[in-house]
Amino acid sequence: MASSVSISIPMASHMYAVISTKSSTRTPTTLAIGGVGGGRGFKSGLPSLAGPWTMQPTQFSFNLKQVQLPTRRRGRGPGHCGVTCMASYEAGIGVMGTKLGMMTYFEPGGKYVPVTVVGFREGNIVTQIKREATDGYDAVQVGYRRVRDRKLTKPELGHLNKAGAIPMRHLQEFRLTSVEGFEPNQRLEFDQVFKEGDLVDVSGNSIGKGFQGGIKRHNFKRGPMTHGSKSHRQLGSIGAGTTPGHVYKGKKMPGRMGGTKTKIRKLQIVKIDMELRTLMIKGAVPGKPGNLLRITPAKIVGKNIPKT
Repeated sequence: MASSVSISIPMASHMYAVISTKSSTRTPTTLAIGGVGGGRGFKSGLPSLAGPWTMQPTQFSFNLKQVQLPTRRRGRGPGHCGVTCMASYEAGIGVMGTKLGMMTYFEPGGKYVPVTVVGFREGNIVTQIKREATDGYDAVQVGYRRVRDRKLTKPELGHLNKAGAIPMRHLQEFRLTSVEGFEPNQRLEFDQVFKEGDLVDVSGNSIGKGFQGGIKRHNFKRGPMTHGSKSHRQLGSIGAGTTPGHVYKGKKMPGRMGGTKTKIRKLQIVKIDMELRTLMIKGAVPGKPGNLLRITPAKIVGKNIPKT
């Protein structure tokens, strides 16, 4: 869709317009508007003009064309999308917790199960509700882990005070298909969000391993240790010679390992202990004891989250 727009620009008598062309047979390519005064104008070599000057409207018309910019449905983060940054939907509201460690849990039948114990500090309070009409999407922002006032900046304190919430260290959003039933300063109890036997997705920062080689980082095989071999744990060839003449992007090589956001999907809740305020999840979860965890209902496409 194209439309013509006409703009009227008042111009004084000392203003001039210069159209630059490379040859007399070509169409004008550049339109420059400037002024001259004492030889310091936009175009050198033109005589300076003395006032008084009069204002005369000058018409410029050009066409505007509406262009549909590409969008990325699942960007890496805010600011990395063309027009709309669409994060994935959650299957339901979730909570944040703290990893306490691992232990063995004995079921009533005598079977033992390795579980991760997750504790909950003061928090999991709704701090903001985002709606489609005002923010462009529906989401619930939740705060976790109470801290002292001096640990936060004034903008952070002002944001929490607006919702009437206590000072909290961590703020995370849970994008939902509907935010009905939530209100600011609402406290989310994990025993009301989850039940024993539910499947959950647990995400957090994995344990950092530092700079590691290809064998530990990418499960490469080592070379022979005997018969005169001089290549034991080296990486080996990383590409051809003159063609292509460079290393392909994404080549698996030694580098920093771990310390990244990791999600373990479809883990089962074995036990909920309200007396100790702990949650026992079957299996291992990312990070070491004391790590922040994000626990949400497990996603099942077409069942609890939309297919698109």
